[in-house]
Amino acid sequence: MIFILSKCLLFLIKPIVWVFAMLILAALTKKRREKKKLYILATITTFIFSNGFIVGMAANWYEAGYPAKQKYDIGIVLGGFSGLNERNHQIAFNWAGDRLFQALSLYKKGIIDQILISGGNAHLIDNKVKEADLVNRYLKLIGIPDSVILLENQSKNTTENAKNSLELIKKHMPDAKILVITSAWHIPRAKVIFDKQTNHKIDYYPTNFIGRTSFNIGDFIIPDIGAFGTWELLFKEWIGLAIDRIKA
Repeated sequence: MIFILSKCLLFLIKPIVWVFAMLILAALTKKRREKKKLYILATITTFIFSNGFIVGMAANWYEAGYPAKQKYDIGIVLGGFSGLNERNHQIAFNWAGDRLFQALSLYKKGIIDQILISGGNAHLIDNKVKEADLVNRYLKLIGIPDSVILLENQSKNTTENAKNSLELIKKHMPDAKILVITSAWHIPRAKVIFDKQTNHKIDYYPTNFIGRTSFNIGDFIIPDIGAFGTWELLFKEWIGLAIDRIKA
């Protein structure tokens, strides 16, 4: 029920929805003063949440950095970076595909010995296709040995990623040195969740950063519709982080 509710209420954390709500209220209200206030508030909100510099700095402040270079037995790649291309029934990578590609790079460099893919299906209705199974087919296609791959294909969220992956590792290699590979903006929350599941020290490797380390003049003055999506992502993570900390 909580999983379904969270999916249904995600629209409440969309800044673009807030702007439209203000504009609709402004159009409906008959009081001239209130109408003006709502239009001004909508304009200010639009400027703040479409500003590339503001969201770039906020994300850069929040995202995790790289761990010290060392060797690990297993790299856990958290799902959510791919799905099924229904046109050719092959894997389709989304904007978070860097999670897998960085894991492959770490394996090729000898930093991780094995890759554990943790991801089931988070869809409410069509949940037959498991992400880990799709990734497994892809890894075999590009020549990664079966002995390198571990699969966990039942997780719907990060909490289940942690629980199921750590249980699998405990059976496979109890004393494994673990590196969790996920998006830089997801690491603070993932760390809270994983730390609840084990007393072992786990390191985290950031991928697909959304923060910015440099800016141009356009980032300060030209509205960017993509910034709305970045804020939505950050709000989702911050709310999830707060809830996970309270639950801890």
